[in-house]
Amino acid sequence: MKNALQKWISVSLFNLLLVAIIGVTLRYKIAYALPIVNQKYLLHAHSHFAFTGWVTMALMALLVQYLKQYQNPNAFKKYKPVLWLNLIAAYGMLFTFPFEGYAAASITFSTLSILVSYVFAILYRNDLKKIQWHSTTHAYFKAAVVFNALSSIGVFSLAYMMATKHIEQNNYLASVYFFLHFQYNGWFLFACLGLWNYLLEQNGIAANKLRWIFILFTASCLPDYFLSAPWIPIPAFIYWLVVIAAFAQVFAWAWMIVLMKQNKAQLLTRTPTFTKTILWLVAIAFSIKLLLQLGSAIPALSTLTYGFRPIVIGYLHLVLLGVISLYILAHVVVEKTILLTPGIKKGITVFIAGIILNELLLMIEGIADLSYHAVPFMNEALLFAALVLMTGIAWVNIQNKHLY
Repeated sequence: MKNALQKWISVSLFNLLLVAIIGVTLRYKIAYALPIVNQKYLLHAHSHFAFTGWVTMALMALLVQYLKQYQNPNAFKKYKPVLWLNLIAAYGMLFTFPFEGYAAASITFSTLSILVSYVFAILYRNDLKKIQWHSTTHAYFKAAVVFNALSSIGVFSLAYMMATKHIEQNNYLASVYFFLHFQYNGWFLFACLGLWNYLLEQNGIAANKLRWIFILFTASCLPDYFLSAPWIPIPAFIYWLVVIAAFAQVFAWAWMIVLMKQNKAQLLTRTPTFTKTILWLVAIAFSIKLLLQLGSAIPALSTLTYGFRPIVIGYLHLVLLGVISLYILAHVVVEKTILLTPGIKKGITVFIAGIILNELLLMIEGIADLSYHAVPFMNEALLFAALVLMTGIAWVNIQNKHLY
C-alpha cells in the first residue's frame, strides 16, 4: 500500500505523462494539420501544467516529506489542503487554457496557484524554524519557496499590462522571463539543490563548505535575471555584477563537484549504478546550462541567440527535462519512493533517450537557423522525439502502478 509521499509522486508522474501527451500534440500540429487545436492556447496549458502539475507538485511533496521525517510526523495531513489546492489549480489551467487562452477562468486558476505558493512558503518556512538544528538544506528550501513566491511579480505585471491594454513588447517579455527565471533558477533549482544537499549532508560532506556554495548560488540568482532579459538597458557596473554572478555559479558548481569526488567512497555507496548514471547525466546537463548561461553574458551572443526560437526552447527543455525532471526521478529512486524495477529502469531509459534526442535536434535546428538554413523533416523528427519522451514516461507510470 502506498504511503502519502508515494501517492503524491504517483500523481505527479501521471501529470508528467499528460505534459508529454500535450507536447506530442503540439509537435504534431507543427508537422501536420490539426485545425481543432489552437497552438498558442495549448502551449499555455502545456507550460502552466508542467510547472504546477508536475514540477511544483513533486517538489512540494518531497519538501513535505522532509518535514515528516524531522519536524512533524503528520506533515502530509497538515499540508493536504495546500497540495490539493495546487492540484486543483493545475487541472483548472489544463482544462481552461486550451479553450480560452488568458481569460477569466484560466486567470482564476493561475491566481489560485500563486496564492497556494504564498501559503506554502509561509507555512513551510515557519515549520522549518521548528526543527532544532539548522542546516544548509533548510537554507536552500527557504530560498526556494521565497523565489517561488517572488516569481509571481512577473505574472501580476503581465496581468496589469493586459488589464490596462498597455502592452509594450520589451516590458511583456521582461515580465515573462522574470517569472521563468525565478521558477527555473529559483524555485525549481533551489528545491532540487536542497534535496541534493540533504543527501550530501547525510553522507558526511562538510556542512561549512556546503554553506558557502549555497551563498554563492543565492547571491547570484537575482543578478542573473538580467541574463534572461538582455534587452533591458543596465549601467556598466550592474553588467559586471551580472558577469561576476554567472562566474560565481560556475565556481560554486565546480566546488560541489570537487567535494563529491573527494567523498565518492561513501557517497551513495548503496545506490544502483543506473541511478548514479542518471545523476551524472543531470550533472552534465546542469554544467551545460551554467556554461550557456555564462556565454549569454556576452551581449552580442545573447542578443543573437535569443532571437532564435529553437535555441530558447532547447535551453528551457534542457533545464526542465535534463536537470529538474531527471533529478526528481533520480531522487525518488534514491529515496526508494519508487522501486527501481527492470520495468521502471526501461521506462526511464527511454525517457532519457527522448530528452537527448530532443536536445540534439533542437541544437541542430538552432545552428541551422543561425545560418538561415532549413533542415529537412525537422518537424517530423521533433515529433518522433516527443513520442519517445511520452512512451518512456508512460511506461514508468504503468510499471509504478503495478508496484502497489
